[in-house]
Amino acid sequence: MHRPLRRLLCLALLAPALWAAPAAAEAPIKSPTASAPTVHGLTVTDIQGEAVPLKSYAGKTLLIVNTASQCGFTPQYAGLERLYRTYKDKGLVILAFPSNDFGGQEPGDAKTIQGFVADNFSITFPLFDKVHAKGPEKAPLYTLLTEQSPKVKGEVKWNFTKFLISPKGEVIARFESSVDPMDPAVVKAVEANLPTP
Repeated sequence: MHRPLRRLLCLALLAPALWAAPAAAEAPIKSPTASAPTVHGLTVTDIQGEAVPLKSYAGKTLLIVNTASQCGFTPQYAGLERLYRTYKDKGLVILAFPSNDFGGQEPGDAKTIQGFVADNFSITFPLFDKVHAKGPEKAPLYTLLTEQSPKVKGEVKWNFTKFLISPKGEVIARFESSVDPMDPAVVKAVEANLPTP
């Protein structure tokens, strides 16, 4: 299928979910409850196949995003890179998790995905191995994000859903696919939750 047709299909399939949900599921929370689960107890696999304990990001603000190379929202890679370059020196790290769960829009293997993002967006933030963001094989990270985080519960509806994680590893905000990474709501939430110097 030609890329423009795939993008139209992506947007057509996503439209009902976006109309039914607010753009940002929750406003940023400055002081999550002490019992909130944290991502720091999980280990994920990077695009090179290496295990990465998320506790290695303790003290950093994270934006976790499920990505895809053939989606109408794929150009958000550019906004994610801009956001990362703007705030990385202040403690923001963006973690991209490719997923083929939504419209089959990330069919490639690790090498193909790496080549695509390097050639088209020159991303410098960490890229991870493909995961399931929904369904019976959902990755433990996405189980925590969508089932165990009180303020942002609910299945991921489409590619480029963004979860903001505090320096303590707690999930504090969620932004749906249609919200651009440089949207003022995202920028404000990131700025409000950057690590204290």
